[in-house]
Amino acid sequence: MEQETAIDALSSLAHATRLSVFRLLVQTGADGLPAGEIARRVGAAPSTLSHHLALLERAHLLTSRRVQRQIFYAADYAGSRALLAYLMQDCCQGRTEICGDLLAACA
Repeated sequence: MEQETAIDALSSLAHATRLSVFRLLVQTGADGLPAGEIARRVGAAPSTLSHHLALLERAHLLTSRRVQRQIFYAADYAGSRALLAYLMQDCCQGRTEICGDLLAACA
């Protein structure tokens, strides 16, 4: 991952609504949720939520798919893994005992 791509992804998460949406969709799994349900669960107005969803999708943190008249959003696990790998690359100069708790927390 390039530095600018990582900056875009991190800046897209630097907003309470977008971070809540991202965390919700990571917990939801690969099937995702329709936009209206996301808005209801995070308490966001549907008119403003579309902007937030678009930013997260451009940052490769969400994917979308249309099912008839609804758009479903899901976490982009590949994009999320790429961002986390970029952040943790060469972690602790090879001393895995330093960041071992991080790996356990993610499991």
